[in-house]
Amino acid sequence: MDFLYVSLENLVGVNVINILDYSLEELKSWMSENGEKEFRAKQVFDWIYKEVFVFDNMNNIPKGIKEKLNAAFYVGIPELIKVYNSIDSHTKKFLFKYNDGSIIECVEMEYDYGNSICVSTQVGCKMGCKFCASTIGGMLRNLTSGEILAQIIKVQNIVKKRISNVVLMGSGEPLDNYDNVIKFLEISNAEYGLNIGQRHITLSTCGIVPKIYELAELKLQITLAISLHAPTDNERKEIMPIANKYSIKELMDACNYYIEKTGKRITFEYALVKDVNDNEKNANELGRLVKNLLCHVNIIPVNNVTENNFQKPSNKRLDDFSNILNSFGINNTVRKEMGSDINAACGQLRKSYINSLEEGC
Repeated sequence: MDFLYVSLENLVGVNVINILDYSLEELKSWMSENGEKEFRAKQVFDWIYKEVFVFDNMNNIPKGIKEKLNAAFYVGIPELIKVYNSIDSHTKKFLFKYNDGSIIECVEMEYDYGNSICVSTQVGCKMGCKFCASTIGGMLRNLTSGEILAQIIKVQNIVKKRISNVVLMGSGEPLDNYDNVIKFLEISNAEYGLNIGQRHITLSTCGIVPKIYELAELKLQITLAISLHAPTDNERKEIMPIANKYSIKELMDACNYYIEKTGKRITFEYALVKDVNDNEKNANELGRLVKNLLCHVNIIPVNNVTENNFQKPSNKRLDDFSNILNSFGINNTVRKEMGSDINAACGQLRKSYINSLEEGC
């Protein structure tokens, strides 16, 4: 396919913009402001979504417009560093490098109902959740809407399959990068582009309460997933620093508001950690906390991260926890493990790669 990896070294002194950060309306306005017909914008995006990323190779675009495009834009497709294939044959992990050298990762998962991708929204993360490798080393920067979008475009090109489901659950906190994420949701849903339905998109957050209220006002049809991971404030503070800022009551109030405004069910994510949050008392407290909400609980066996010594509970403990939630009438599932042999959990592969670079210095 028609790839051109653009290095920042080649752009010094040149005022160029990643065209993937533009919506169709924005590119139409640019065309008009530069003396061109607005319909040319749709033609350019048609080429990009056909995986032609070099303006000079867009056959129906006049030479004069190509020159203007080359002077103003580049197509910000990241460079593939490495792809890892899981032994389960249904999971692939990708390490990508953007043109400033930033390293991110995403995961493609194949299911019977279609192909899903877990994308990153930031380079690193500053939320500090103890069970997550993304936060080790902190956050370097936000990803733009186009950089998030480019992960899907690049993966589709590699696997030669359409991505039909998107999960914003990779490195970074989506609501800490609110404006870029909202624009990504709009562009990825657009008919001229990837045309991924909002009902096939899940946004996961550790619980930035004011942004949940703000998101509710948009009345999007996405699935909101709340990383809860503990049923009480004291326990949550031990593993999630965000709990020191927003109490569980404040978080539940925001969730109730979101449900009322959107009519959408919320997913609560609960990473089960051996001897930390996996006992019968925890399960009963969680049941009482969410039993009256329109929700689903996703029980996640914790992934091992060397720095925290957290361990996965036994299968019996997982089943017991699920059964207690069932007794409250709460819909729940135990997440199927995929890609554990390729460090497919959030942030693990990026961390391993960066560690290997540092060891080689």
